[in-house]
Amino acid sequence: MNYYELSFTYTSQIETSIINDILAAELGEIGFESFTESKNGLLGYIPDTLYNINDLADKLSNFPLDNVTIRYTEKLVKSKDWNEEWEKNYFNPIRIGNECIIRASFHKSEPGYTYNIIIDPKMAFGTGNHETTYLMISEMLKLDLKDKELLDMGCGTAVLAILAQMKGAKRIVGIDIDEWAYNNALENIRLNNTDNIQIALGGAEQIPLYGMFDIIFANINRNILLNDIKHYTQCMKSGSYLYMSGFYKEDIPIIETECKKNKLTFLSYTEKNNWVAVKVKK
Repeated sequence: MNYYELSFTYTSQIETSIINDILAAELGEIGFESFTESKNGLLGYIPDTLYNINDLADKLSNFPLDNVTIRYTEKLVKSKDWNEEWEKNYFNPIRIGNECIIRASFHKSEPGYTYNIIIDPKMAFGTGNHETTYLMISEMLKLDLKDKELLDMGCGTAVLAILAQMKGAKRIVGIDIDEWAYNNALENIRLNNTDNIQIALGGAEQIPLYGMFDIIFANINRNILLNDIKHYTQCMKSGSYLYMSGFYKEDIPIIETECKKNKLTFLSYTEKNNWVAVKVKK
């Protein structure tokens, strides 16, 4: 099958990662099948039979974020082995020490890792290639999750939820507002035979339906986290931990201030290429 590759770039004061997430969700509604983050924006792929310039123009003219100018270029990509293309250019196996490897089903199996996770992504984000996912996986590997109840907010590919079940968590819920991510999460759960995971479509309004949690992982972006910390707090047991990522080191003070407003204690953070993951406690 032939595909169109569209390269999107932006002029905006809003973080590129936020625009990428929302643009991918919008384009998924008009037939785009996969995405990967580029240096300055987003690459999107759509079968040539589904590509409709009018549909694209409508999506861009009605983009839900204000003060964002979106530009794009397009090129036709002739039929090729798309698994091979992903493997060569976008999704290499992610190895975290000797503990965890994240690979696609088209990668060769590599023995010797405690946790071997198979992810067939619809986009590169959420595989561990991005610093925030890598940081959150690294944090989870430090934890004893046996018999814990865990919430994965903005679950994406469900890689964190899958690892949580492999580490013995008793109950796991993943929530994502993107229908595309929701479906991909279900696919990856089946691939890993980790069926003890509930996946819900929606935002923070879904959390009360699933009770209280010992641990929450929320890898989203700064603005959504700032808005939703109050919701996370309401479903945390006394002594529960909240891990958050999706923002830069310089954003820590505003995150910490919001945590204090909600009676959460800031404990620590880890950093990779200026992206951070923070740990707080109730």
